[in-house]
Amino acid sequence: MVRIRVLVVDDHRIFAESLAAALAAEPDVDVSAAGSGPAALRSLERAVAEGRRFDVLLVDADLGGKVPGARPAVPVQEGNEDGLVDGISLVTGVRSAQPNVRIVVLAEKDDPRRAALALQAGASGWVAKDCSLSRLLTVIRGVLRDETHLPPALLTGVLRELTAARKHRTESERLVESLTPREREVLRCMVAGLGRKAVAERLYLSPHTVRTHMQNVLGKLGVHSTLAAVALARRAGVGPVDLAGDVVERGGQLA
Repeated sequence: MVRIRVLVVDDHRIFAESLAAALAAEPDVDVSAAGSGPAALRSLERAVAEGRRFDVLLVDADLGGKVPGARPAVPVQEGNEDGLVDGISLVTGVRSAQPNVRIVVLAEKDDPRRAALALQAGASGWVAKDCSLSRLLTVIRGVLRDETHLPPALLTGVLRELTAARKHRTESERLVESLTPREREVLRCMVAGLGRKAVAERLYLSPHTVRTHMQNVLGKLGVHSTLAAVALARRAGVGPVDLAGDVVERGGQLA
């Protein structure tokens, strides 16, 4: 019998333990539980080290605890520089680290916008917490066949949200493409959270020149603040500059 390894991630201990116990009663399911995003990541890493990877994660949409280095595909709270403290952030982190793991988000209520965000982040399903065990097992087995599962009542709203997000992303990408190579490098520094002085030091420019570049970036993107520029950049798929490396050229055509 092929066994399915499931990790339940929920900071409500009674719910997590009850769900884990119910799933463990199934003959083909092995289940563990974690009470936070960081604990889930540690469990995943430990499983890989021991050669027993998890197949499916069941993640609470309202999970508490910040996931280091993880951000949702599209910020739910605009201008939140630290990323979200919820299950969607965990989805992003897990899909980046272990793309073969299938993720199902468990939610207290149906929310088309957040369900769309979960799918964009890499989730394969969105299920109500009060669904039946048989329904949950159907979803678990379905996502392992590369199916995507949504409640029928959410389908229209989620498609509308994804269409709108695609439109915004296209517009954001067009605006980013209007930037010069140096302005895009400055934007990536802004996405990384660097201030004017840090950007100047990294790009070997004067603070005055960096200020000019930043003003040009805001003007071309049609926004009035760094936070708005960063939110637009993320929608366009612009990631932060690699702070661990030193890939910036001195002078040359980028200056």
